[in-house]
Amino acid sequence: MKRVVVGLSGGVDSSVTAYLLKEQGYEVIGLFMKNWHDDSVTISNECPWLEDSNDALIVAEKLGIPFQVVDLSEQYKERIVDYMFDEYEKGRTPNPDVLCNREIKFDVFMDIALNLGADYVATGHYCRKEEEIIDGKPVYKLLAGKDNNKDQSYFLCQLSQEQLSKALFPIGEFTKPEVREIAKEADLITAEKKDSQGLCFIGKVRLPEFLQQKLQPKEGVIVQVANDANVYEREIPAFQSKQEELGFYATKYQYEQTDGKVVGKHQGAHYFTKGQRKGLAVGGTKEPLFVIETDVNENIIYTGEGKNHKGLYRSVLFVSNDEEHWIREDLQLEPHQTMEVQARIRYRQPLEKATLYKVENGLFVEFENPQSAIQEGQFVAWYQGEELLGSGVIS
Repeated sequence: MKRVVVGLSGGVDSSVTAYLLKEQGYEVIGLFMKNWHDDSVTISNECPWLEDSNDALIVAEKLGIPFQVVDLSEQYKERIVDYMFDEYEKGRTPNPDVLCNREIKFDVFMDIALNLGADYVATGHYCRKEEEIIDGKPVYKLLAGKDNNKDQSYFLCQLSQEQLSKALFPIGEFTKPEVREIAKEADLITAEKKDSQGLCFIGKVRLPEFLQQKLQPKEGVIVQVANDANVYEREIPAFQSKQEELGFYATKYQYEQTDGKVVGKHQGAHYFTKGQRKGLAVGGTKEPLFVIETDVNENIIYTGEGKNHKGLYRSVLFVSNDEEHWIREDLQLEPHQTMEVQARIRYRQPLEKATLYKVENGLFVEFENPQSAIQEGQFVAWYQGEELLGSGVIS
């Protein structure tokens, strides 16, 4: 009997994961990860870990599997929370869920599991894994979940071959309603439980208040830039090479306060992110204002009216070498090579046609259609068909 450690979160997905593995004859151990102690920033017990760990315990008892709580809050603070503060301070927008999988679930947690003699770690992610022998070696593939509506492969875009080799995703073959049905038939307490929202393991937080623990509020101005502002009239040079062209289009617009008019005040540019609409508290426009750029050095937020504003769109982004990651190491591009892919720059976004261009210092991703709110610090992930091949942090 192979031994599997399941990250039991107290939700329906991980409960059914444990149930299915038990049915398949694995020896299953349930572990609940406690990653957060500070309730002052979570929104009204939206995701109180106590209730979740109790639900996880009840599920473990029902399934007759050993269960314990592991406290990873120190590592979580160090690897996720401190990183988030650091990124926001630089005016970038991190994705804690992607990091949480790379750094916590499939690293710290996986080490604990392997020390317990586990052969595998299983999670309740909606994605699938396949294995193929290529050149005499096993190669692990990460595939989208069967439920298009719930596919969570994006969140695992930073996993390595090593991590994938020990990972199991039993519910990836099912849709969410099917998972709830299985839970109901197995009489699991979590069958009807609502999905948790918000930060991986912390729950719903008020982001400004969460960030204010580390980043001080600082009053600055909100500038509205018109769609026909001069800044958008940049001259297009005659490009000597494709790389030069990509470099030009990957460069974002540089705004000055004089490019628009001051329409309001804010409490800190580092609390805002590109594409954001809520929290600006500026009225008097026909269409809502969207953040088109934040300048954390000058503490200015630049906004544009309406979701089709020019300032929101770009068709090329860049990933530097140290932020480029391939799950399929065997398919990694060499300088001057290109690859046709489908890509997304955020979870839940439909896949868009794109081309990867590998250059000496990194990788350009050129989309067929301009993308809204390409945000530094977020992850771009590229696929071929159902398979996620790699990802990178947008620079």
